[in-house]
Amino acid sequence: MSSRPGVDALAETCPAGKPVDSLAVDVLTRFITRLTLVRKDALPPLPPEWSRNERDSRAYLDTLVRRVKQRMLTPNWTATGGLFAVLGVPGDALVRFAEQVPAMSRRPYGLLLTNVTRENVVVLEGPELSVATLDWTSASYGDPLHGLASHVVGMRYRADQVDEAVEAWVCEMRRIRPLAVSGLTRDLPHYIAFERIHSAYDDVISAAKSLGDSIDDSRLRAAAVDIGTALEDAADLLGMSEVPSETEIADALFRWQAARIARTVGTLPDTLFLWERDDRVPARGDFPTHLVRHALAVEGVAPSDLVFRGTAHLNTVVRVEDHPDPIVVRRETAGAPRREQGLLPEHAVLQVIEQSKAQIRAPRILALGYDDRGRHFAIHTYEGPEGRPPQHPVDGLRPAEADELVDELAALAEVDRSSLPFQELKQGFYPWLAERLAAFVDDLPAETLRAAAQRGLPNGDVLRWALDRHDVTDRTPVILHGDLNPWNLVRAGRQGGLTIIDWEMGMIGDPLYDLVRHLHLTPTPTGMRTRMFERWSRKLPAECVVGWERDWRVYRWIEQIRSAYVDLDRMTTGAALATPNVRRAVDAYEMTLSAATGSLGLRRRGRSRNAHATSKASGALKVPGSVKASASLKAPASLKTSASLNTSAPRKAPAPLKGPASLKVPAELKTS
Repeated sequence: MSSRPGVDALAETCPAGKPVDSLAVDVLTRFITRLTLVRKDALPPLPPEWSRNERDSRAYLDTLVRRVKQRMLTPNWTATGGLFAVLGVPGDALVRFAEQVPAMSRRPYGLLLTNVTRENVVVLEGPELSVATLDWTSASYGDPLHGLASHVVGMRYRADQVDEAVEAWVCEMRRIRPLAVSGLTRDLPHYIAFERIHSAYDDVISAAKSLGDSIDDSRLRAAAVDIGTALEDAADLLGMSEVPSETEIADALFRWQAARIARTVGTLPDTLFLWERDDRVPARGDFPTHLVRHALAVEGVAPSDLVFRGTAHLNTVVRVEDHPDPIVVRRETAGAPRREQGLLPEHAVLQVIEQSKAQIRAPRILALGYDDRGRHFAIHTYEGPEGRPPQHPVDGLRPAEADELVDELAALAEVDRSSLPFQELKQGFYPWLAERLAAFVDDLPAETLRAAAQRGLPNGDVLRWALDRHDVTDRTPVILHGDLNPWNLVRAGRQGGLTIIDWEMGMIGDPLYDLVRHLHLTPTPTGMRTRMFERWSRKLPAECVVGWERDWRVYRWIEQIRSAYVDLDRMTTGAALATPNVRRAVDAYEMTLSAATGSLGLRRRGRSRNAHATSKASGALKVPGSVKASASLKAPASLKTSASLNTSAPRKAPAPLKGPASLKVPAELKTS
């Protein structure tokens, strides 16, 4: 930039975040509007892919998307695609955006300059304020509204100045080329969205490249800040429910840069990939210590299709020399903490399963430790199919798979749990589960609790009272997976058949709970459910299945209630909304809420008068006056009916529900 008196780069005198002088705004918008007066025949020939219809705005937008893919994303994807996946940035955001844009108004094309930004503008002082641009490489020919959008986004105007810039552009354009203003109100947001997505991709790639060929902490921090800002600005358009923290971005950049350096020099640098073993997983003969370094060395440059970011973990599939099969480097994400936690360490559960030699398809834990930056990691065997992403039974299990899952649960019930770090539950599994759910509701953020109240869901105290009305039969406790949703099952994995992964929610408890939770989270026809229950009741020891015919409905009831709160919290806070299992749960939330309020005997707010009358007529239990319930509670209809699954079998009457006379009301809720 020139430092001569009277010549300043706008970014130096007016950095991002500061308002631009109104005179400068007028000059800049006048400049980009008058560019459109340049005749096409005065310009170089257009690329062959350009639309021949010079008023087709929608075709022009499609051309922009294709060119960004061809010129920026595709050439850089091999180097940076894995980094984007680690950060949770989808690679197809531009394509998905373009598919959703409707027909646009027709406007005459003109000469555009799409980088009129603070960094590329010099303010010239004199009798009249004027500007000069430093870079013409972004010159284009197309819809004038795109020129305005690129200027508004690139200048990073403050929110209160965007309207000023748009109005100045409209005022000038109406005077010199009025047709260019057609459909502005409807179409400008589309171009602004395109520019925000484009800018986010560009900023991430530029920040990564700014690291050069070495590892420098100051550059890492600066790049992490730039990437975090770019992703925050476009998170909604990119489909990101949450943006990684600056620390997590810096860690991802470090692993990416270190892996690139190792690949370039062809060996492991002495100062990189130094790790410390977590002694809870001792060294193994089938995965020596040096292989851990090699796994960490290739983790950072894994391609995007081998990086899987879930609700709580980042999993990267890699291959290392001297080991026959692919492995997974598994790390906890540093986003919002998971509100539901397992009771057993995942590595400990996998160790006892492997040592038991039970017929359970599950990963093996190969290593546990801390990397160069002190971040904890685990290395598991990879259980997905070779050469393609893992397939999950998201639409439900096939009959053979259902049998396999039940058989694996039966085998899990036989695994010795004595070595696991677990304290026996004094009050029994169901009371503990009910109290955990009520405590979960107590601890929800204020915004989620407000949203719950608006939908008629009770607070923790009322829920605690409602849950305490029921109990279940005591069954012999066994190891539980704790979260058998379809995305934690891999079909046709490396071991063949159905493999159970992601054991971080493991616990010791009632074996019936694992099966019922699976049925709640997985689409399961009634016939399949009957098949699984009948096989399960035959395969497990008698002491593990006693009383299941009555109790499975109680667990389904509590899972319906739990889902209503968990999914609402995700919708309210935005936590993990980008993951497939959460997206599906959110899409079905109205059904979830109806099931939960119905099972609690609550009248959903906003229901029709007839529905309200029906609920009232059904007879509600009287809630203790000290419990300020927003609606009356009644015994769930599903718990009143026969619990028999097989209509041809003799019906067994369920044990009586606790009635109002025997309600156990917490002491702090009793009236004086």
